[in-house]
Amino acid sequence: MTDYIKEYGEVAAQFALEGKVTDICPYGEGHINLTLLVTTDKKRYILQKMNTRVFPDPDSLMNNICGVTEHLKARGIETLNVVPTKDGKSFLKTDACYRVYDFIENTVTYQTASDINVFRNSGKAFGEFQNYLAEFDASKLTETIKRFHDTPKRFADFKAALSADAFDRAKDCKPEIDFILSHENTYGIAMEGLKDGSLPLRVTHNDTKLNNILMDDKSGEARAVIDLDTIMPGSMLFDFGDSIRFGASTAAEDEKDLDKVHFDINLFKAYAEGYCGAVKSSITKREAELLPYGAYLMTIECGMRFLSDYLSGDTYFATKYEGHNLVRCRTQIKLAGEMEAQFAAMGKIIDEILA
Repeated sequence: MTDYIKEYGEVAAQFALEGKVTDICPYGEGHINLTLLVTTDKKRYILQKMNTRVFPDPDSLMNNICGVTEHLKARGIETLNVVPTKDGKSFLKTDACYRVYDFIENTVTYQTASDINVFRNSGKAFGEFQNYLAEFDASKLTETIKRFHDTPKRFADFKAALSADAFDRAKDCKPEIDFILSHENTYGIAMEGLKDGSLPLRVTHNDTKLNNILMDDKSGEARAVIDLDTIMPGSMLFDFGDSIRFGASTAAEDEKDLDKVHFDINLFKAYAEGYCGAVKSSITKREAELLPYGAYLMTIECGMRFLSDYLSGDTYFATKYEGHNLVRCRTQIKLAGEMEAQFAAMGKIIDEILA
């Protein structure tokens, strides 16, 4: 018997699993929840110990996930299947919180886009996910992380960190500070649109990384979007923008040599072809106009979050060396500046795809 069966066997036994548990072992590369692969003599499951420090309201979180996955399943879409506890609950609450999903067999994930077609397919997958949920009432969802993409609020947090300058670091990053301060009038467009109704409130995934898509291991086509903990009400701009922020860069998020960091408009085009092709029937004119802005907004928001954390002593993002968050901030500012310069070209690409 493995140590994991000894430690988590009793937890697994509280869920309505098929068969007898034969093995429990670590699985995947996630950093938020503890993820384990549970094998029985009938099938396989994913068991997760939920991180209630990051997500302090597991009831609302699981209500979000169950609502969205039931909506998808009712439309015949493959998605995560929540396995209930033996008393019919969506998760187990003891001294910690646990949940179980069916393991989706014959799939693979990619950590990076090995070729442009993989990135295009990821755009299609997240676009289809958005389109399938276009009729879901996003107001029924709870914000599991309050004001997550409220960029004006993030900017206010940045200004507070700058004003405090608790670690006397502002002197080391004046160009970055000046860039963020000088763009203040660009930060409120998405939130204002959601408030006045010119942007529809939608179900947003909020963690649109490539490795959150399960691809079929034979066809290479997307099977299911996973990691639904950050499912929340928001704008389409958030999901599209964050995918571009991370996926259309020519370098790593913490590349020190800024000469290597560029916004690749060909990668933008590939992702947009997949995403916009999928949402063509549900996207509004105003959303389409603002997709390039969404890429810029998510990038500059991330940059100001990195810089705020640097000024505050690196208390939120894990760092590997002194100045790591400043390095990250600089890559995001470089990308945001290049995106801003190419708004017209990006908009033309979107228009041609949606024509």
